[in-house]
Amino acid sequence: MPFLHAAILIPFLFCIPVLLAHRVVPRLHTGWAVLPAPLFLFVCFLLQLPAVQEGEAVLASVPWIPSLGVNIQLYLDGLALLFALLITGVGSLVTLYSIFYLNKAKEALHLFYVYLLLFMGAMLGVVLSDNLMVLYGFWELTSLSSFLLIAFWHNKEKSVYGAQKSLLITVFGGFAMFAGFLLLYVMTGTFSIREVAGQLHAITGHSLFLPAMILILLGAFTKSAQFPFHIWLPDAMEAPTPVSAYLHSATMVKAGLYLVARFTPVFAGQGEWLWIVSSVGLLTLLYGALKAIRQTDLKALLAYSTISQLGLIMCLLGLGSASAFYSDPAEAVFFSKAAVAAVFHLLNHAMFKGALFMVVGIIDHETGTRDIRRLGGLMTVMPITFTVAAIGAFSMAGLPPFSGFLSKEMFFTAVLNIREMNSLGLAQWGMLFPVIAWLASIFTFVYSMIIVLKSFTGGLRREKLAKTPHEAPLGMLLPPVILATCTVVFGFFPNVLSRYLIEPAMASILPDMLASGGRYHVHITFWHGWTPEVFMTLGVIAAGTAVYLLHRRSKSWQSPGSQRFSLNALYNGGLSSLDRYSKRLTNFYMTGSVRHYLIYIFAFLIAAVGIILFTSDSVSFRISNPADVSLYEALLVLAMLAAAVAVPLARSRMSAIIFTGGVGYLATLFFVLFRAPDLALTQIIVETVSVTLFLLCFYHLPDLKKEAFKLPFKLTNLLISLGVGAIVTLIALAAGGSSPFPSIAEYYLQESHNLGGGDNVVNVILVDFRGFDTMLEISVLGIASLGIYALIKLRLEAAGPGISSDKTRPRLPLAQSNDVILQTVSRAAVLIILTFSLFLFLAGHNNPGGGFIGGLMTSAALVLLAIAFGMKTVARTVPLNSRKVMAIGLLLAFLTGSGSFLFDAPFMSHAFGYFNLPILGKTELATAVLFDLGVYLAVVGVTTTILFTIGRDR
Repeated sequence: MPFLHAAILIPFLFCIPVLLAHRVVPRLHTGWAVLPAPLFLFVCFLLQLPAVQEGEAVLASVPWIPSLGVNIQLYLDGLALLFALLITGVGSLVTLYSIFYLNKAKEALHLFYVYLLLFMGAMLGVVLSDNLMVLYGFWELTSLSSFLLIAFWHNKEKSVYGAQKSLLITVFGGFAMFAGFLLLYVMTGTFSIREVAGQLHAITGHSLFLPAMILILLGAFTKSAQFPFHIWLPDAMEAPTPVSAYLHSATMVKAGLYLVARFTPVFAGQGEWLWIVSSVGLLTLLYGALKAIRQTDLKALLAYSTISQLGLIMCLLGLGSASAFYSDPAEAVFFSKAAVAAVFHLLNHAMFKGALFMVVGIIDHETGTRDIRRLGGLMTVMPITFTVAAIGAFSMAGLPPFSGFLSKEMFFTAVLNIREMNSLGLAQWGMLFPVIAWLASIFTFVYSMIIVLKSFTGGLRREKLAKTPHEAPLGMLLPPVILATCTVVFGFFPNVLSRYLIEPAMASILPDMLASGGRYHVHITFWHGWTPEVFMTLGVIAAGTAVYLLHRRSKSWQSPGSQRFSLNALYNGGLSSLDRYSKRLTNFYMTGSVRHYLIYIFAFLIAAVGIILFTSDSVSFRISNPADVSLYEALLVLAMLAAAVAVPLARSRMSAIIFTGGVGYLATLFFVLFRAPDLALTQIIVETVSVTLFLLCFYHLPDLKKEAFKLPFKLTNLLISLGVGAIVTLIALAAGGSSPFPSIAEYYLQESHNLGGGDNVVNVILVDFRGFDTMLEISVLGIASLGIYALIKLRLEAAGPGISSDKTRPRLPLAQSNDVILQTVSRAAVLIILTFSLFLFLAGHNNPGGGFIGGLMTSAALVLLAIAFGMKTVARTVPLNSRKVMAIGLLLAFLTGSGSFLFDAPFMSHAFGYFNLPILGKTELATAVLFDLGVYLAVVGVTTTILFTIGRDR
């Protein structure tokens, strides 16, 4: 397996040993079982540094849906490697930190680490994917896994609220981004990001180019918490501190920045891109800094500081795209320095903000509070934590000698340089960039000082603390110490980063800037003389000190302000209104009447399908060479019509069930006449199980009451039934007589044996040619059965102690027969049916049968056993949980389909061969049998879950 695909799979596969460790070694902290995964991946990606630094990108591709151009194509260049190292490196430190932060006795750690691994794998998928559809899939998986992490403490209302807000906003942006990807595909005909960039000159003037840009930016802005979509990030701070340190400093919030950087080669030459990205980033930078100094909770302060710093990096990415407007190399390099600063500050932010989040977690863990108004004087009792906090905060403030100072100076250089750009109106408005940047830097300095001075200096107020403060254990201190050390080391030796990480990343962000040697040269120096940037920094320190002193003396700075007209109020009001009006709409049509629901469904079917049929001129009855109708077929049609007409005229539910079953059994005879044994077997078993299901439902229903004749009631039923019958008839006739495509049946008949290794064409289609459809079908069946189980279980629990699903309370079993003859016959019949079902399963690839039919036959045997002897007998005879059987079947089917990736084959590809086996001789072995076994188990699990759940209900 290629390294890149293995790198993505490892976090997902590690979920299995994590769950096993929780069960097998309960005393072991689950984090120790997780830590090897990110550490191993970090080392593996480090080993790729020399090759990528020399411009050798790593590419790996596995076919998935090649007919649509959707393949799991992964690409490791400088930009992807930078993010992969952040994801795995910071992930390793966060995992180590969480081992000492989370209490094993009080937390469901196995779930926490499963969510963390899912998020890590999804983030790696985002940054490594070259295919737009695969990137989108991983993108949404980051939203789902982050939702689970933020809501980990789900017993807290604020945690659930924050998780829901983050999910709604980021998924909204993800949908917008998905639409933008589709527009790019419409313009280019490819889902490959590299190929889209290669067709840039052909699509720049396309009418869909600008809408695609806006939609993709919506995805980036929502994920990276840019104004006005930033409101989810402060509420997401209700997550455990390790989650905040990982998601909200180094990974998830950086995904939007990654997206902008990745698509800079595509959109950088557009003025709209430069203005939108840089302006939104600059506004976010100032807004986040202003909000941060008003916070009294350290985590909230870090949340708004994160928003501000993300805005800074976003602004730099926008300004860096100005280089695309110049063909002269010197001018292009001049404006590309902003992109260099963006990459450098992205790394710095991951280091100092990750350390600061961990410091705040230590403060909360060791003092019991994060409230600045209750803290102070911690420097004397927590000296190491204070040192780390000082390094991180001073680096964030842009003070020497830390690495944050260097990237902040480069930021000032970028906003000063943009004034020199004479196009796009920047000559007039360019002065706003350095002014706003300088003001925002003042407030950045202030909130950085608040973190350190208000928490660690002054007198220690023990009486206001929930715990007696003391230094954290070594395991909790080591991760932030490592990050703080990196901040210091890279402040003195920044060109270690520039050579191995920044230069390769710049080659990906601005590929047109590559020098003749194929490298983008970056050299960072600590001192450039008395430049305007130095004087701006001195001004920031002076003005920031004054503002900090005013902030200490004035309580108005710490007032949250009016929330009545805030963006949060708009979000809450919109969500509340949506909920209120949706309830009104739902209450309007959710009347509790099944008849009304069927009217809605069938009326929509008649209208939608009827309009399409007649407006598209699809109603055609060009039937050539019709087959002769035999006497048997005519008699069967008349019998089916009689049974169908008898259903609404039946005087009892039992009669209606019998007539309904009669229609199904008569349809089985049609399949026999038409020589379709697989369909006949399936139909007769499905009908048997369905009739049993109806009978079980009938067992719980009250007596049938005939309603008085009401003309509107009867007329509505008549119109709906006639309309549905007419529409279905038209569809059947149109499909059989006017298809513009040649029949695919001949292809299946000719290639079933050659490509699928089977002579039963129906089964080969189900498990090979259309195996993906079958897997989705059994998944839908599984979801439906779980829904039935959940609904009945909830109803039982809500109904009272007399009929609760609790095993300690009485409940009525499935109705069973007292007929001795039935019980005697059933003993032999069940064995025969089970043996026959096994035969159908094994013979299905070449003869009538298969996993679906075999599973239904096994279910029928279990139902017969339950009716004859009761549920207790079934439980003793077959001591299996039907839901677990279903889950094992679905997992086996999915893993069989995924196994094709190991051989660089498309998903759900199967292989077969002939082998000389002992006793059996020459025997065909096919991987499709494993998939069919998954179908068999899933069908057994689904049908028994439904039947026995209903049968055990009162």
